[in-house]
Amino acid sequence: MKYGIFGGAVNDGTVDDVVAEARSAEKDGFASYWAPNIFGHDALTCLAIVGREVPRIELGTSVVPTYPRHPHAIAQQCHTVAAASGNRLTLGIGLSHKIVIENMLGMSYDKPVRHLREYLSILGPISRGETAHFDGDTYSVHARVDAKGSTGFGVVVAALGEQMLRVTAAMADGTLTWCTGPSTLAGHTIPTITKAAEELGRPAPRVIAALPVCVTQDKEAAAERAAKVFAVYGTLPSYRAMLDKEGAAGPADIAITGSVAEVQDRVAALASIGVTDFAAVEFGATPDEIGNTREALKGLLR
Repeated sequence: MKYGIFGGAVNDGTVDDVVAEARSAEKDGFASYWAPNIFGHDALTCLAIVGREVPRIELGTSVVPTYPRHPHAIAQQCHTVAAASGNRLTLGIGLSHKIVIENMLGMSYDKPVRHLREYLSILGPISRGETAHFDGDTYSVHARVDAKGSTGFGVVVAALGEQMLRVTAAMADGTLTWCTGPSTLAGHTIPTITKAAEELGRPAPRVIAALPVCVTQDKEAAAERAAKVFAVYGTLPSYRAMLDKEGAAGPADIAITGSVAEVQDRVAALASIGVTDFAAVEFGATPDEIGNTREALKGLLR
């Protein structure tokens, strides 16, 4: 299992902070750096800059919403990021949520599974440097992207439900999960996507699991902080469904907290259920917690 860092600077820092965060992850030996795309800086634009400043680490988005961006437009942007970064980009995409797409952006969230299937029918070929030829219900595209220096980019999907996992197994490189605990990963996510890929004769999919992590001497305080910091995710239907599968009241119940040994054991155990990549969402509150959390994660690299 590979270990990466799920950054936060793209949302609450400057562009220089994003570069520094990615540089720190690379310096500490992590395999990947993941930038969310919410309502702060644009993740892909930031990763193009990071790619020029930080030379080795895999760069990924976690995740870019699909509805607001045409698949050809995002493919063109991704090829540019790939060329700028020496071809280290993995594009993570997701549907976002109905409240965001319809209530905030004024767009239709109609038939999300169909939307993903059509989106990947276009994005997939273009990501590999091929021409997309597709006529569907919502998209009609006959186009390609030729960006010198890009050899393509990987595509993973924030797939949670069974239908989404099956589409992802058929048309993408894997899934990137959030608010999905180990029991749900082991009993639902991984067997569903793996079986679907096997049935189609496709390569074993990546399973990138992002979870909150904090080394602390006060687990109760850490749980209270996680409940507050990640509260919104427990209210969104797709994440709520995964928390319910886990038997978790909220995101705090799936946060990985405790001593160095406890945190390392729980993170490392994810490999045994089939997680291929772990993306740590560090949420220490004090200098000691922040430093000890990073050191514990670094200890897993040895």
